[in-house]
Amino acid sequence: MNLDDTADAADDGVTEPLPGQMVQHGTGVNSNRAFPTNGYPANLDPFVLFERFYIDPDKGFPMHPHRGFEIVSYMIDGGMEHEDSLGVSHTAYEGDTMRITTGGGIRHSEFPADGAACNGLQLWVNLPREKKEIDADYVDANGEDLPVADVGGATVKTVVGDGSPIELHTPMEYLDVRVDDAWTWSVDEGWSGFLYGVSGSGTVDGNEFGEGDVLPLTEGRDVTVETESGLRVVAVSGEPHDEPIRQRGPFVL
Repeated sequence: MNLDDTADAADDGVTEPLPGQMVQHGTGVNSNRAFPTNGYPANLDPFVLFERFYIDPDKGFPMHPHRGFEIVSYMIDGGMEHEDSLGVSHTAYEGDTMRITTGGGIRHSEFPADGAACNGLQLWVNLPREKKEIDADYVDANGEDLPVADVGGATVKTVVGDGSPIELHTPMEYLDVRVDDAWTWSVDEGWSGFLYGVSGSGTVDGNEFGEGDVLPLTEGRDVTVETESGLRVVAVSGEPHDEPIRQRGPFVL
């Protein structure tokens, strides 16, 4: 994806969930962006941005460049075709994950598969300064290759983290969590992260939380998620690089 510039530092004062912001990319693709937004105009070191994309059958992202960060795309519904300058051609479907290390530079395209609309989640993760120019790389994983565990009142799938074949150059964890009753998320001390609502409704630390909502976290703590009717969230956390995030469109310098 090719996105606008962002630069602000994280806001330590957010204590309640915020709504995501609908944005339209130049190619006509619509997204619900968790951050940076007008309501939260900041990155979340080491995370550059996060959004849920919705691609109509006749839309998509033609071949375009990236460098300086890593991309994790996780499909929610439908399929997305990926092609890149490394010679990779792959279609990811619901539950599948693709990771691109853009490093010193890569070009890729993203289009819906099978003539049908698709939607998914995309996360940009900054590369530390000493790895900005590493070789570009690509890896993917089918949904059945990702570990799943029942944890209290929730089912937790690990997209990135312990047991997942998807690895990045930043210590981090990415969980897809289907909460049936109550679930407590623990963010490691010194890490930052966020919760994002995929579907359903419930509460986060007693505050209403649903599809498209986000709770940014700039320090480690426990977060309690509760629901009576079912709530699906992604919980993402990582170790900050403590370096400025300088995004210039599709590049993170």
